[in-house]
Amino acid sequence: MEKKDEADYKRAHSFALVRGSDMPDEMRAETIEMCVTALEKFASDNEKAAKMIKETMDKTFGSLWNVVIGESFGLDITHDVKGLLYFYFCTVAICIWKCS
Repeated sequence: MEKKDEADYKRAHSFALVRGSDMPDEMRAETIEMCVTALEKFASDNEKAAKMIKETMDKTFGSLWNVVIGESFGLDITHDVKGLLYFYFCTVAICIWKCS
């Protein structure tokens, strides 16, 4: 991949593409920002990024949050109302949900 093509690819994939969410707008924006920070900090370790996101969500929005990060996965979940966010960032998908 040429440098120009690589730069275009990174620019096109450096934002969050939300596929599903019922979180309030402010909560969703804060969660996405926190997830992007975790993914950049642990770029090569999705497990550590997921752990950081879960711990931060538990502290910020109360406990019982779950996080899945990966390139290829399927889910069938039940979640609390206003407790779901599913989005893509770069090459990974992130699903965060709260269940009690």
